[in-house]
Order: sequence, then C-alpha cells, then structure tokens
Amino acid sequence: MHKHILASMFFLLSTGAIHAQAAESIPTLSYPAEGQQLQAIAAAEKDLPTVTAQQWLKVSDKGLQLEGPSFDREGNLLFVEVFGGQVLKVDTQGKLSVVVPKNALGSAGLAIHKDGRLYVAGLGNFKDTGNLTTYKADGSAPQVIIAGNKNYLVDDLVFDSTGGFYFTDFKGTSTEPTGGVYYVPADGKSIVPILPKLAIANGIALSPDGKTLWVTEFATGLLHRIELKDATTIAPFGEAVVYRFNGPSPDSMRVDQDGNLYVAMYSQGRVLVLNPNGLPIGQILIPGRETGHYLRSTSLAIKPETNEVYLVASDGDLGEGSAIFRAQGFAKALKLYSHQ
Repeated sequence: MHKHILASMFFLLSTGAIHAQAAESIPTLSYPAEGQQLQAIAAAEKDLPTVTAQQWLKVSDKGLQLEGPSFDREGNLLFVEVFGGQVLKVDTQGKLSVVVPKNALGSAGLAIHKDGRLYVAGLGNFKDTGNLTTYKADGSAPQVIIAGNKNYLVDDLVFDSTGGFYFTDFKGTSTEPTGGVYYVPADGKSIVPILPKLAIANGIALSPDGKTLWVTEFATGLLHRIELKDATTIAPFGEAVVYRFNGPSPDSMRVDQDGNLYVAMYSQGRVLVLNPNGLPIGQILIPGRETGHYLRSTSLAIKPETNEVYLVASDGDLGEGSAIFRAQGFAKALKLYSHQ
C-alpha cells in the first residue's frame, strides 16, 4: 500500500516538474506596444522618408468629415463637408466661410473648372442617389450634371486638358465590385465607362502628361495604373494593379509635377507618396496620430507653384474635431485644369 502511495506521489511530482519545465521553455511571441495600436505602420513602409505635418487651421471642434480640398486661381482653399453637404472656403487671410450651405447631396469631392465653376461630387444617400452639381465660384447658380436618379455614387473627379472629367463610382464591396471609373466629355452629353467592376472606386488622378489615370479601390486596397490610348480607351495591356496598400484604406489622391502620387490613407492619419511606377518613396504623418487622433485622413491638395501639401482630416468622435494640416512634399504642384 505504502509503495503504491509513494509511486503515485513520485509520478505526480515528476509530471508537475515536466509541465513546469515545458512551460518555461515554450517560445514566446513578443507583443510590441506599437503593434497593438491602430496607427501602426506596416514594416514595408515604416522606414520611408517621413515628415510630420503641422496643424494649419482648426476647421471645427466637431469631427466633420472633410474632403476634396482644391485651390482656386485666387489662392483660396475650397473643400467639402461630406455629411452636411456644404462647401467651405479658407481665403488667403485664413478666414473660413461657407460657399454652399448644408444640403442632402452628400458632397464627397470637388474640382474647379478653369472658368471658376465648382464641380461638386455627391454621394447622396450613399446608396443610389449620387450626383454631380456645379456652382459658380460664389456658390450660386447650381446646375445638375449627373442627376441623383442615374444610379452612380459620384465620389471624386479629375479634369483632363480638354475640360472633360473622369469620376469614380463609390459602389460595391470587396466581394461584390459594382463600382467603377467613368468619363464625361466637356459637352457633358454622355457618361462613358472606363474601368468597371471595382470595389468602391475612390481616389482618382491624372499624370502630368494626361496619359496615365490613377485609381484607388477603397474596399480592396488596390492602386490601379491605367495607360490611356485616348480619353475613353485603355491602351493594350495598359491596366495594372501596381500597389497593394497595407491596412485601411486608400482614399483621395493628388499628383505633383514630377508625377509622384500622394495618397491619403483613411484610418491611418497619414499620406503615402509613391513614384510614377507606384512604388512608395515617402510619407507625411498627421500630428496626433501617434495617440490615435486624426486618423481619418481623407484627401489633400498641393498649393499651386509650391510643394506645400494641405491635408484634411477628422478626429471623428474622439474630441479633437476636424482640421487642415500642412507639410512640404517632394515637388511642386502639377498645374491643374483650373489654372490653365
């Protein structure tokens, strides 16, 4: 009997020692503090040339969703507020004013015609009433270019040198790509499909020579480079996905005069800069992102005749409101149709 008890005790002690020894020797995965944060930057992009922007203007104490910053010929910076639909302006003295009052158009993008008219892309009800409306520079004389019953969600647009424009259709999901890219000629009489079956097509830009069209897919994190034979025809073998973004999610973008692409990264509080081949070469960080603020970076503009990049961002419901930030980029602004 005693032998059985002693044997059982020895077995239990031995088993416990083995378990303790095994637990001590199990390899442990290090859990870095940065990796636990939403603002963590992927290893492939972390060591790029980096600059942190400075806050240029506090737009509101509310976390307004800002979009579409564009400079006019007088040096004013115009932009939209998505959920309120309004168009806002910061003049050369830094004074903020309302150009187009609140409405239900869901303004999401803005581009300026060379005659001064404002072309405002709208998401409507974010389901099926997207639209595009033009206004005079003072916000008067609205004119519908794409009506809300055409089944587009017009998110962003870019003019070509003829006065026609490309726009993104912000529809679909990552598994049901029903959005796309379309072209409207200068006479506004037709809407021509360019690249269909995209998963929430978002940002759009043209290269300095107007022969390359750039498009981001918000739901899949893809960057498309589209070589154009003419305004409505893709060149043979001219379409490719040249970059797959890390994390959420590529939003609006702009091109500088060297052809570099500046992409606002929504939910990351930064702008990623890529060269004309679509390879990352730098980034601009928004101050506060290191503590989880101002991560809703949506768009940017490069001030004409300078390399100053103006970024719009929101802090959502985290308390810091919405603001415009400024930093210097790599090259001067591309001369857009608005300034030709």
